[in-house]
Amino acid sequence: MAEQQHMYEARIPIHPRSVKGRFRNLKTGILILAYSVYFLLPWIRWERDYGPDQAVLFDIPGRQFFIFDLVVYPQDIFWLAGFLMLAATLLFFVTGLAGRVFCGYFCFQTLWTDLFMFLERKIQGERPARIRLSKQGWNGEKLLKYGLTHASWLLVAFATGLGFVLYWGDAPTIVSQFFVGEAVGAAYITAGILTATTYVAAGLAREQVCTFICPYARFQSVMFDQDTLIVSYDQDRGEGTAGRAKPVKGLQTREERQAAGVGDCIDCGYCVQVCPTGIDIRDGLQYQCIHCALCVDACDTIMDKQGWPRGLIRYTSERELEGGKTQWFRLKTVGYGAVVVVIVGALLTSILNRPPVDANVNQVRQPLYVQMSDGQIQNSYEIRLNNTSQEVLDFELDLAGLEGGTLDLGDVSDIRLEPGDRLTILARVRYDVPDDAEGSRIPFEFVISDRQGRIEPYSVSTQFSHAR
Repeated sequence: MAEQQHMYEARIPIHPRSVKGRFRNLKTGILILAYSVYFLLPWIRWERDYGPDQAVLFDIPGRQFFIFDLVVYPQDIFWLAGFLMLAATLLFFVTGLAGRVFCGYFCFQTLWTDLFMFLERKIQGERPARIRLSKQGWNGEKLLKYGLTHASWLLVAFATGLGFVLYWGDAPTIVSQFFVGEAVGAAYITAGILTATTYVAAGLAREQVCTFICPYARFQSVMFDQDTLIVSYDQDRGEGTAGRAKPVKGLQTREERQAAGVGDCIDCGYCVQVCPTGIDIRDGLQYQCIHCALCVDACDTIMDKQGWPRGLIRYTSERELEGGKTQWFRLKTVGYGAVVVVIVGALLTSILNRPPVDANVNQVRQPLYVQMSDGQIQNSYEIRLNNTSQEVLDFELDLAGLEGGTLDLGDVSDIRLEPGDRLTILARVRYDVPDDAEGSRIPFEFVISDRQGRIEPYSVSTQFSHAR
């Protein structure tokens, strides 16, 4: 009878051991920097002539995003599209060069899981103590340590949720209102959802998010090639011809081991114990590996104690492991790098050269034109103005390309807009179309300027319709 295949396998808890080394220091430094940016950024004050004094603020009701001196409006949505394209291309570029380093050092899941494991280790002890605690029956010690662990996780998760909310309003005001029940409902809902998801993802699911939920683990291999740097075990050096062996009598020095055909790996298991996803890097490249390189630090520590060269586990490429030399400049990486440069250049050019006024002109098409009693043709236009500068502007409209044409704005005489303000104006243009006019449409421009001359005149092209 065939064995039944279960669709679900219960999670086997992983208890990573702590390790010291250059990659662990790098991860810690990035973690501290990332947390500092995330939690402190909403509290940074920023002086502006107009708008809030918070450095980064996403003002949904006002439809403005403040990022230091940059103010983003809804019509700048293509910047978001460009940023997402940049993020994707940069991820492909980095992955082609150095594998899954984003996952190992910069991913939110990694950063928060690192902190959760740090708290767990401080409360429950090192790996042997945590394993012993998980296996023992429920008693006072286990209840206390598990309770403190989960309480600390929930505290960090709540701080994460509340920290996210602070980006969407004035941070001091939100905090003072939040704890007295005066904040808006969306603040409590958002903080609650992020608290729950952070607690589950970084505390309860952990490595399962990286191995089963995140799609990147599944398609990363298509971006790898023989020259991609990956965390690898040097099997030739580690196994030798007789395999790995512990440093027992007669196999304690490197010379003795080489004479016996035994490799440098002493089978201590330290590299497996420090792995946050619980894999054995000596089994080769695996999709669960997030390239955090903690196994490199573990192996280097053992090699230092043995007095042997480092690098049994290291960042290297398949080509280098086979005796070749890593090719850094190849078509894929050069192509991705060129696309990254182009996108960055386009985004910077667009941001730095954004005009101080965003204007859009739409011709009213019902009716398309009107024949006036004096023989002139009248067209109507909707002009949408948005002051994207940080100054109060007194707009003035004029025509270019319709000699003798007149502009009628109706009752609108003063077009004064505060920074970020928007206004829609109905403009009527009357023109005595020449008898020799070619076609049924005449191109012209609306010229938008400031009465005080604080901005350069800005032109918007459109067409004047007629039937002559």
